[in-house]
Amino acid sequence: MNACDLANEVISRCLSIGIDEFVFCPGARDAPFAQALAELEDEVRVWHHFDERSAAFFALGRIMAIARPVAVITTSGTAAAELLPACIEAHYQARPLLLITADRPVEFAGSGAPQSIEQHDLFGKYVDQSIEIENSGPIFEGWTAEGPRHLNVRLDEPLLKVSSEEPTPHEPEQLATRPQPGVVDLARFIGEGTWKGLVVMLGGLEPEERDPVYHFLKDLKVPVLADSTSGLREALGELSLADGDRVLKAKLPGKVLRLGEVPIGRFWRDLENLPKVEVLSVSPNGYSGLARASTTIHSPVAEALESLGMVTEIGDTIDLLINRSSRQSKLSELIERYPDSEPGMIRAISLYATISDLVYLGNSLPVREWNLFAQTEHPYSLVRANRGANGIDGQIASFLGNAADGGDAWAVLGDLTTLYDANAPALESQLGEGRRILVVMNNGGGRIFDRLPGVKTSPDESQQWIRQETEAKLEHLAKLWGCHYHLATSIDDFEFEPNSGLTLLEARPSTEETERFWEAYDLIK
Repeated sequence: MNACDLANEVISRCLSIGIDEFVFCPGARDAPFAQALAELEDEVRVWHHFDERSAAFFALGRIMAIARPVAVITTSGTAAAELLPACIEAHYQARPLLLITADRPVEFAGSGAPQSIEQHDLFGKYVDQSIEIENSGPIFEGWTAEGPRHLNVRLDEPLLKVSSEEPTPHEPEQLATRPQPGVVDLARFIGEGTWKGLVVMLGGLEPEERDPVYHFLKDLKVPVLADSTSGLREALGELSLADGDRVLKAKLPGKVLRLGEVPIGRFWRDLENLPKVEVLSVSPNGYSGLARASTTIHSPVAEALESLGMVTEIGDTIDLLINRSSRQSKLSELIERYPDSEPGMIRAISLYATISDLVYLGNSLPVREWNLFAQTEHPYSLVRANRGANGIDGQIASFLGNAADGGDAWAVLGDLTTLYDANAPALESQLGEGRRILVVMNNGGGRIFDRLPGVKTSPDESQQWIRQETEAKLEHLAKLWGCHYHLATSIDDFEFEPNSGLTLLEARPSTEETERFWEAYDLIK
């Protein structure tokens, strides 16, 4: 089959299972896909970006936004390898990212010829299958759309000759279905031994899962430590633990039930060394999130809870919530005392962002500080973040993919994170109407590492290497992007009216106030 017809065939099969958004990265070998997509202008939505790494993260953001598979298309060679970071992130988020890589014909395999690398199985365990495509045939067989799949399409020259064939009729493909979850373990877990203290930890939840989880928790009435991406952090009221990581470390529960994605907080990591605490996870990707022994139910959370049915109230059997109000007050007092510290600025940003349609949080310090210090009175429409396997990679692109359809959207990222994905705003001209406020917390490098044990007692030179301190002039980056720019050096500076389109809001917290804040925070009991 010639290159043009084979590209048409692959796109046709994508449409047959509901994939109608594509992110195209320019190249010679994948040019037939550009031609195929152009002929389907009314049936597909095509985004384009020159950097495959950012393009793949943008596609991941679109999957979050529309809850359907999205495909990213690259040319051959190392362009295909640039998809790996987003592929890994999509794997651990159990999101259906389709990787379509153009390749040279099979006789070039292992040859070392120009623009020829070993693309088949390039993504290893992070895709369910890597399928070689040379002719027509099933390509989605067995795919549950609970993670990435790789299609490596071998295209022979000439690449852009006009198709000489009528489209070949084929049977529509069906996505595979996963068996319904067994919930015997879950029923037993919340029915036995809960006098030792049951705590629920919420990781990221999909919007449709939040209502059933909310009612489940209101029935159980157990203490809850909720990540901001659960969508329930601000809605749980008296059930929500304040400063929960430290509260749980000081007074260990007997059981931890995790719902959703792996939590980002410190106590989840502490569980590695707390084998006496029983852990059960209801996990959409099937991962336990722990190296130690625990139980995992591989299921979307809503399905598992629906199968469970009615539950009996358990309550706070070991009095973890008894000092909740006092702790919240102490945190608020600290923020009022040091308003221009980094946590103080996070609180201010969280208040302004309550009227937004979307909040996107960077993996590094922003998501952790947001969980600790953001306001808790008003629920947000939607809070998103990547799981964190990608570190600081692709964050702006993921934000723009989430926010592409318009509305008011806020992102809170670090300065190194922003520099790492500095070409992603090239996508801005393709996005819908709306205000996108990119808050860059410019604290001069990777300050999250200051909170790690041993860093501050390390030699000064190694501390600089670890922090990767930077003096980047972010206003020049805004000029490069052609976007609006606003500087905030105190919380009063956040009082401004954002323009339509992208605004880079540089927040420079007071180093002195930040240090004093953390010193006082560490003394809270």
